Formats: sequence, C-alpha cells, structure tokens
Amino acid sequence: MTRRNTGKDKLITVALHVALAAGLFFAAFPIYWMLSSSFKSNTEIFALPPTILPKAFTLEAYAAILGDPVKLRFFFNSYFVAGAVTVLTVLIALLAAYGFSRFNFRGKGSLNTLIISTQTIPPITLLIPFFGLVVSYGIFDTYVALILTYLVFTLPYAILLMTGYLNTLPRDLDEAVAVDGGTSWTALWRVIVPISLPGIVATSVYTFLLCWNEFLFALTLTKSTSMRTVPIGIQLLMGQHAFEWNQMMAMSVLGSLPLLVIYLVAQRFFLAGMTAGSVK
Repeated sequence: MTRRNTGKDKLITVALHVALAAGLFFAAFPIYWMLSSSFKSNTEIFALPPTILPKAFTLEAYAAILGDPVKLRFFFNSYFVAGAVTVLTVLIALLAAYGFSRFNFRGKGSLNTLIISTQTIPPITLLIPFFGLVVSYGIFDTYVALILTYLVFTLPYAILLMTGYLNTLPRDLDEAVAVDGGTSWTALWRVIVPISLPGIVATSVYTFLLCWNEFLFALTLTKSTSMRTVPIGIQLLMGQHAFEWNQMMAMSVLGSLPLLVIYLVAQRFFLAGMTAGSVK
C-alpha cells in the first residue's frame, strides 16, 4: 500500500512539474519572442521558417524609436498622464479612505455601496458618454481629458484598497495623537501616512500600471499625434501597406521596462499592501 502511494505521489509530482513547465513556457515565450524580434530586421521577421534567434543582431528598431521625437513624445505623454493620475488618485483615495475608516457619518454605507457598484460597470459602456462630455467641455485632445477620465476608473478601487489597509491600523494611534493635543489632520499626515507606505505603494503601482496600459480611451479622447500615448504609438506602427514589427516590438520592450523596474523596486511594499488591504 505504501509503495502504491509512493508511486502515485511521484506520478502526481511529475505531472505537476510538467504542467508548471508548460505554463511557464506559455507565459514566457511571447515575452522572449517580443525581445528577440526587437533585435531583428523587419525582413527577417517575415522570413520563413521563422528564426528563434536573430541571424543578424541589429539595433535599428531601437534607433528608429529613440531617434524619432514623435515616438519619444508617446513616452512623455504616457509618463505625464500616468504620473499625474497616480499622484491625484493616491491623494484623494487616502483622504477618502481615512474618512471611511475613522469616521461615522450619514450616508456612509450608501456611499460605500456606490463606490463598490462602479466596479461592476464595464468601462467600454462609458466610452460614448465620456466622449460627449469631453467634447462638450472643450477638453478633447488634451491631458485634462485623459487625466479626469482615468481618475474615474482608478479612484473607486484605490479608495477600497486604502480603506481596507487603514482598517488594519489600530485606532489607538489616532487617540494617542488626540491625547497629545493633535487633530485628525495631524494624525493622518504625521502618523497614519508614514506607516501606510505599503498600502500607498500598492495603490500607486496599480494606478500607474492601469493608466500606462490603457488603450481604448486614449485612442478615443485624443486625435493629434502629439497627444498619443505608448499603446497608441505601437498601434500607429501598423500601416496600411506595411507593419513595422521590429519597431513595434522595440517600443513594447521600452514601454515594458519602466513598469518592470517599478514593480521590482516596489514589490515588497506592493505585496504587503495588497494583502493587508484585502482583509480587515
């Protein structure tokens, strides 16, 4: 009986490792192909049979991206919009979360339910209404349009995440500040914010990633090339008669690197904030 169990356990272990290896290959191969294609010429990318490794290693795609002011503008726009939305989202979410976590007021439950319910609405259903609002207010094809629109989608989850994190902090901290003669404002900025760094970082990373990768609203609410973001810039490399695949891959790599660096640097805080914010 023991031998049978041992053989069965080994079989399960092997099957598990095979499944994990297959999953790893499925997830990693597209990333490798993107990186490899960025170092190929466009001609080699269309070659049959396809080459796993570049036959002629070249940086022409990166030179075309980094040497073109128009394409560099895409990166500036993405950084500016994502950075502005991240700062505003964290600031507003922190204040709102502190109110939900520490105070009781009329309509608190209803307001909290409303914030949660906004997460159930598919963003694509709001595309036309947002387009109409942006045009009617005269902010079409501006940074303001993108920033305000992204705030609508980032704030609800950010408030919920920060509220969950602040709920894990004891109220004794606020009471200690009050005993020393401090106000709620003092408790928030002098005590709560410094020890809420994991939650703040988690919210910031989530918000920045969401804004950086957004495509649909950036395509609809902007028109001029000078206002396009990186996802739109990649799409613009798909011409009517030719696709610049190597430049598309190079821009994808350049667009992914900052996000990878941000996540690796903030990974410890990000995981801690997501975990603490998910439970009360």
